Amino acid sequence: MLKIFNKEISDSKCLILICIFALSLFLTILNTLLFAQDDMVKYIETKQKELKAKEDFLAKEEKKLDSIKKDVEEKIEKYSKILAEIDSKLKRLEKIQTEKLDYIVKVYEGMPSEDAAAKLNIIDDDTATEIIRRMKPKKAAAIMASMEPQKVVSITNNIRRLEKKIPAN
Repeated sequence: MLKIFNKEISDSKCLILICIFALSLFLTILNTLLFAQDDMVKYIETKQKELKAKEDFLAKEEKKLDSIKKDVEEKIEKYSKILAEIDSKLKRLEKIQTEKLDYIVKVYEGMPSEDAAAKLNIIDDDTATEIIRRMKPKKAAAIMASMEPQKVVSITNNIRRLEKKIPAN
């Protein structure tokens, strides 16, 4: 016999009370675990929803980036074509200018040296420099001998500056 709260309880009743207490404790622990498991499931579901939202956001951003990339590639292609066209026209223009200058050089080379010198004395220094520079050295020397000394100095300095700008290969 066991005495609890000043009452005597038989061994069988005591055993039943212990079993009820143990069962109650077990059910409390089980209930706590179930609630904890429920909370864990809710937490996992929340995290899955957050992850899905992030995946959706990233997918949208990836589509935007793909669209921007496509636009940039199209613009690069467009501007590359424009640049190639400009380059082609520039080369044609340079060729035409070279041909015109070559023609002018031949005209001046065909003139008597004194006449060519008189005309080169009155045109701008840059043009006179280009004409003299493209002439055969003997003809250029004869013309420069008849030119005003200050003009000859200016042309000579221009030629030296051009040689410094153009790298030797």
